[in-house]
Amino acid sequence: MRFIHTTIPFFLGYTTTNVVTFAFTIPSSPYCRTIYHNSLPHIQTKRSSTTVDEAESIKANTARENVDEKRRARKNALLGLLGGRSRMSEVDVAGSSSASSSSTVSMDPVLACPKTKEPLSINVAGTIFESSTGVRVSLQSSEEEYVGRTDTYFNLLQKEDEMEEDVVEDESEDKKNDGFSLKSALDDARVFLPIPLRNVFPSGNSYIPMRDLFTSPYVSFAYERGWRQGFAAAGFPGPDKEFEMVQDYFAPVNPRTVVDMSCATGLFTRRLTKSNDYERVIACDYSEAMLLEARNRIQKDPELNTNDPSSTKLDLVRCDVGNIPMVSESVDALHAGAAMHCWPDLDSALSEIYRVLKPGGRYFATTFLSSYFRTVQATGGQGVQQQAFQYFENVDLLRDLLLKAGFEDEKVDIEVLGAACVVIKAEK
Repeated sequence: MRFIHTTIPFFLGYTTTNVVTFAFTIPSSPYCRTIYHNSLPHIQTKRSSTTVDEAESIKANTARENVDEKRRARKNALLGLLGGRSRMSEVDVAGSSSASSSSTVSMDPVLACPKTKEPLSINVAGTIFESSTGVRVSLQSSEEEYVGRTDTYFNLLQKEDEMEEDVVEDESEDKKNDGFSLKSALDDARVFLPIPLRNVFPSGNSYIPMRDLFTSPYVSFAYERGWRQGFAAAGFPGPDKEFEMVQDYFAPVNPRTVVDMSCATGLFTRRLTKSNDYERVIACDYSEAMLLEARNRIQKDPELNTNDPSSTKLDLVRCDVGNIPMVSESVDALHAGAAMHCWPDLDSALSEIYRVLKPGGRYFATTFLSSYFRTVQATGGQGVQQQAFQYFENVDLLRDLLLKAGFEDEKVDIEVLGAACVVIKAEK
């Protein structure tokens, strides 16, 4: 009788990666081989109960790892909304029970405290669920704290305690009027009144048209539903053509970070982001109503709802153009479409724009000559706060404002399109 030494692989359990190999020396006779092969099921069955337990354990661990990985991916996607993880210094706070409940602190390279202009640390805390559309964030300097959400906007106009005071004041006003705030209703309706009549109706706060006109939710609703289209009468070529002009002017400096100042409903914010020409777009506006409308339109745009790490990162920020909450020389290019005539303090606004631009950074803006506002009358007095808009009689006035802010004459170009559309290009 001859003997054969053979190695037999056994594929046990639920996965072919779990392989057990046995070495046997068996007789070579047909009878012995038959006995041996008939015994294989018994051997496999004997081993399978233990292997099933191991496989179940591996399966459970794999499932947990998959859940954690999904949560980490979701968190990374949400952090991407904070300007992109690749451009931020991120630190996971120790002591967290799991990746899904960790607290992540990041230093933003652009956003800064409105008061001190020091960079803000951004803290994202709390459990990240797979279905989460956004998270609450805290933006902190050494002295101040601001808050925001990744699915709405960052409020760098008011601190959290100031926001709470406003809520309490509004609720108190509503209670006095059985849930109806006459002051709020009048302020919202005021934007539709003829300019000379607006001061006839009392307001609890000083109404400043250039500041408050676009804070009305009615105006934010109407802006892309007919309002903006009316600019064609002044010579505005239309959003698509205007965006081409912006792209062409910004292209030579190959900007990474672009700011869309006074972004309104995000008409150009969406175009800047979808072009994927830039790493980060920061859309800013004073009006909460405009920012919420902009976010709503962004969320409904399938081209902007992607977790693709190579896509442009987008932030919405509530702020004052006269006190831009950004680090000095941190912005490559800044756009302000049909906006300058709405800024109450032009000197402060343009000086701030010059401050945040990097050397060689570019500013592109459009606005109106005063001829477009012939029918707009002052509400009374000569103060800038009592006018509906800034009146630019000619391009020389605009050039002087830019030079006063720090721009050099040879790096400023201003042209007029049509009857009253002014296009401004200035390089720092």
